[in-house]
Amino acid sequence: MTVGMTPIMKDLFAVIEERKSVRQYDANATISKDELRAILTAAAKAPSAWNLQPWHFLVIHGKEAQRRLQPIAYGQQQIVDASAVIVVLGDLEANQNTDAVYDPLVREGTMTEEVKQQLAKQIETAYANEQYARDAAFQNTAFAAMQLMLAATAKGWATCPIGGFNPERLKEEFHISNRYVPTLLITIGKAAAPAHHSIRLPIETLSTWVEQ
Repeated sequence: MTVGMTPIMKDLFAVIEERKSVRQYDANATISKDELRAILTAAAKAPSAWNLQPWHFLVIHGKEAQRRLQPIAYGQQQIVDASAVIVVLGDLEANQNTDAVYDPLVREGTMTEEVKQQLAKQIETAYANEQYARDAAFQNTAFAAMQLMLAATAKGWATCPIGGFNPERLKEEFHISNRYVPTLLITIGKAAAPAHHSIRLPIETLSTWVEQ
């Protein structure tokens, strides 16, 4: 074991190394609702601004529904071959979650009503700006999406994030409220072929250090 790395850390790093974007799935593999719920529950533990959890997961689980989604994703075969597809939606009105998030904390005594009202004021000010609401939707759902893929990988499932789809057609086909903006599709299933080999740029290229 690497010095300074606990068994838990090693498991996490192994999952990170294992996660790949798989595009060819076993079309006969199925995933249960309980398994999907477990993965989504882990994804929903992701951090978010003010803990407003500005995401919603539209679960496309069933070949008929997946076939409806396929043309919206420009005909990608993985949409129908995967065991399920998760549509990650960003909540443009996450300020409406304020009471649901903070009232339990006030009741249990871990937050005062005064602090809650201060936070609520900050939140309402931020969400009065439509650009902020949209930016926050994309930024925060990225955390949940990554956590979803890692959770799926840890449970033995392959995934692939997909940005290639028509968001307006998606909203129309699946009757998605204007409260939500589609940010990503994630296929989940059993790999029928290994993911394409890929490389990562050296961290020296990807990082800049400021020490004084």
